[in-house]
Amino acid sequence: MRDAGPVEIAVQDPAGARIALRGGATRLELCQALDVGGLTPSLGTLEAVLAAVDPSTVNVLVRPRAGGFVYDAEEVAIVEADIRTCVARGAGGVVVGALTVAGALDVDTLRRWRDASGPATLVFHRAIDASADPAAVFDALVTEGVDRVLTSGAASRAVDGLPLLAAFAARSGSVEVMAGGGVQPADIPALFAAGVDAVHLSARARAGRDAAAGPGGGSPGHDVTDGRTVAEAVAAAGITLDG
Repeated sequence: MRDAGPVEIAVQDPAGARIALRGGATRLELCQALDVGGLTPSLGTLEAVLAAVDPSTVNVLVRPRAGGFVYDAEEVAIVEADIRTCVARGAGGVVVGALTVAGALDVDTLRRWRDASGPATLVFHRAIDASADPAAVFDALVTEGVDRVLTSGAASRAVDGLPLLAAFAARSGSVEVMAGGGVQPADIPALFAAGVDAVHLSARARAGRDAAAGPGGGSPGHDVTDGRTVAEAVAAAGITLDG
């Protein structure tokens, strides 16, 4: 496979990780609860995925709860502990994000988490798109030296945020700009044309709809990684598979 147009797939289990990488994805974001934007996966899930695929391809979302990105001291400490656990077990990167009550980058928290991440890749997620001034947060992230920023360009879907994504890409320096947010394979050429370095999508399908569900049992079915969507995304990104 040639290294062009990196595609990252959000996955929730070892099966999804294998499907994504077999389909040509460059790397993974491991999480759970994609229906709420993703949360920290369980330790058992983390260890199973790291055993199933090359750990260097795995970036672990460390987000302790849904409902915004302003965290109290206890939550910050929990994220720090989870980061250290992920890195100690060999994950290639961690994905985090924190804002102040005013909607700015929480620099002190970011620095604490960066120290905890050690040599692992540090990714700042779409908390930037929920901030009061995404452009100011992006510039602060460049100054702080994060490795990668996942953003939709402050739009509901990344393909609708092309102007801001292009502006980020033009001044990103060594920081990788990864477009994510409602990305479909058909959107990918336009995203790369805007100058982003990589794209991120979940490539989800629904399975298990026939399983019993009811009060206390959740909704019918569950999300799985769809190999066809992965392959379409990889093709749209211009990645070719050897052989």
